[in-house]
Amino acid sequence: MAVDSTLSSPLRPPACENDAKKLQFIEEMTRNADHVQETVLAEILTQNAAAEYLKRYNLGGATDRRTFKSKLPVVTYEDLQPDIQRIANGDRSPILSAHPITEFLTSSGTSAGERKLMPTIKEELDRRQLLYSLLMPVMNVFVPGLDKGKGLYFLFVKSESRTPGGLPARPVLTSYYKSDHFRTRPFDPYNAYTSPTEAILCADSFQSMYVQMLCGLYQRQEVLRVGAVFASGLLRAIRFLQVHWEQLAKDIALGTLSEKITDVSVRASVADLLRPDPELAQFVVRQCSGGNWAGIVRRVWPNTKYLDVIVTGAMAQYIPTLEYLGGGLPMACTMYASSECYFGLNLKPMCDPAEVSYTIMPNMAYFEFLPCEFSNITARSPPPKLVEMAEVEVGKEYELVVTTYAGLYRYRVGDILRVTGYHNAAPQFHFIRRKNVLLSIETDKTDEAELQKAVERAAQLLKPCGGTVVEYTSYADTRNIPGHYVIYWELMLRDPASGPDMEVLERCCLEMEESLNVVYRQSRAADGSIGPLEIRVVKGGTFEEVMDYAISRGASINQYKAPRCVSAKPILELLDSRVLSCHFSPRAPKWSPYRRLDECKCDS
Repeated sequence: MAVDSTLSSPLRPPACENDAKKLQFIEEMTRNADHVQETVLAEILTQNAAAEYLKRYNLGGATDRRTFKSKLPVVTYEDLQPDIQRIANGDRSPILSAHPITEFLTSSGTSAGERKLMPTIKEELDRRQLLYSLLMPVMNVFVPGLDKGKGLYFLFVKSESRTPGGLPARPVLTSYYKSDHFRTRPFDPYNAYTSPTEAILCADSFQSMYVQMLCGLYQRQEVLRVGAVFASGLLRAIRFLQVHWEQLAKDIALGTLSEKITDVSVRASVADLLRPDPELAQFVVRQCSGGNWAGIVRRVWPNTKYLDVIVTGAMAQYIPTLEYLGGGLPMACTMYASSECYFGLNLKPMCDPAEVSYTIMPNMAYFEFLPCEFSNITARSPPPKLVEMAEVEVGKEYELVVTTYAGLYRYRVGDILRVTGYHNAAPQFHFIRRKNVLLSIETDKTDEAELQKAVERAAQLLKPCGGTVVEYTSYADTRNIPGHYVIYWELMLRDPASGPDMEVLERCCLEMEESLNVVYRQSRAADGSIGPLEIRVVKGGTFEEVMDYAISRGASINQYKAPRCVSAKPILELLDSRVLSCHFSPRAPKWSPYRRLDECKCDS
C-alpha cells in the first residue's frame, strides 16, 4: 500500500469536489486564524450578553479581547460547579449561556474521579458535525480509494441519565450517535460502516459488540479500515473475538443470530445480512482456534489500510500491542476533542504515532494558552498572562484554556500541550498529558506521561522472553512506612512456558525506578522516604474486569480509558485478587545531587 507521508500547504489533492471545498475551508480558517479567533470571541460574547455569568463580572456588553481578559477570571470546573448545579437542578434562567442548555456532556469518569457535567447547547452539534466532516477529506489526501469499501468501527453508546431538572446527561459521543446528525445521515461512500446504526445505538454492550463483530466478519473483504475511538476500545474488540469466536463461527455457518441478541431492532437490522456461509465460518475457526493472534487484523480483514484509533496521551502504551495484533498496520489519530469542546484535527494522520500533532481549528471556540510555568496558579495567585493562538512558541508547553459558545469562559481544560509548529497561521500541538499528578508518596510527584515512559522502558526487558505489557495501572501504597509505588501489570506472553522469571521482573522494577524523576530517586536512594517499587503481575483479562466494573458504575464504554492510578477500594481488591506474583526493585536507583537541566519539569 502506497501512503503519502507528506502534506504540503495548501492541502491537496482532493479526492472529489466536496473534499476540495472542505480542504479549502481548512486553509481559509488556518490562514486567518487570529482574525477568526477575534470574530469567534465577539460572537460568543454577543450571543451570551444576557448571561448572568457575564453580567456578574460587569462585562457591560464589551466584545473585545482586552476587556474580556481584564474582567473575566481563569476558572476550573470547581469554580463553575455551583452554576452548573443550578442548571442541573432545573434553573432555566440564562446562567452561563443565553441559549437554552439542552443537555450535559459527561466526562468519562475514569481519569479524574467524579464525572463532570459540561453544559451544551443545540447549536454545538452543528459545530461538532463540521469538524467530523473535515476528517475524511484530509484522510483521502493520504489514502486513496476509501470510497471503494467500508470502515469496521466499534462504536458504542451508554444509557443516558437525567439531572434532577430533567436534562439528559451523557457522554459526548453518545450525544452525537443519538442525534439526527448521525442517525439520519445521508449515505457517503467515504464514510460507510459495516455496523448497522441500530447495533451502535444498542445500550447493551455485549449485544452491540457481538453484532458489530459479526457484521464485520461477514463483510471482511469490504473492510478498508478498522477502528474505535480509543486504542483500548479496539483491543477490547479483539479480546471479544478471542473469547466469542466459536459462537460467531457457528452463527455464520448456520446463517443464524445468537439467542443472546434480544434487542428486536438489532436483530432486524442484520436480517438481510445473515446467510449460511460454511466457508467463512471455517476461515474464522482456522484464524482463531490456534491461539496465534499476531497480525490477526490483517489476516481477518486483509484489505485494511490502517487502524483508526487515538494512540496519543495515555493511549500510547497500547501501541506495541496494536502493532502485534495489527501486523504493523499504520495507526491514524484523526482528531482532538473532549466533552468541553472539539478542538482540532491531525493534518498528517498517517504519521508515526509518536509524532502526532493536532491543528487547532480557530472556528471551534476561543482558545487561550496558559504557559506551563503558570499552570499551578491558585485563586490567591496573581492573574496569569494567557497567550493567544497566534503567540504560542514552538517547543513550549501550555495548558489549554477555552471559551465556548455553550457558556464556558476562560475554562482550564487540564490538557498539557507542546507546540510543534504551525499550519499556515494556526498552531499545531502534541498532546503531552493530563495535568493531574498520578502518584505521590511524599514530596515526589509522578504524572501520567512519566509513569508511561517508565513502563515502556521496563517493558523492553520483557522482549527477549516474548512478553508485552498489555495494560497497567498504579497505586501509592502508604499503609506501611515508608510507602511505595505499586504497579499492576497484565502481560501477553507468546509462550507462557518461557515467560520472564523473577530476576527479569525485579530488573523491570529497578528500570522503572531509574526512569522516574530526580525527586523520586532522591527519596528512594538518599532519604529512604520511599520504599522499593513493586510490580504485581495479574491474570489475563483482569483489566477487562476493571473496565466492566467502571461501566457498571456509570463510565462510558466509548470513552473508557483504563485508570493509570487507582485508589478505590473495590478496584484495588479486584486487582489484588487476580495477582499471580509480586516483585520488588532489588536495590535503590541511581541518584546524583546534581540535578540535570533536562530533568526540570514545568509542572510539578
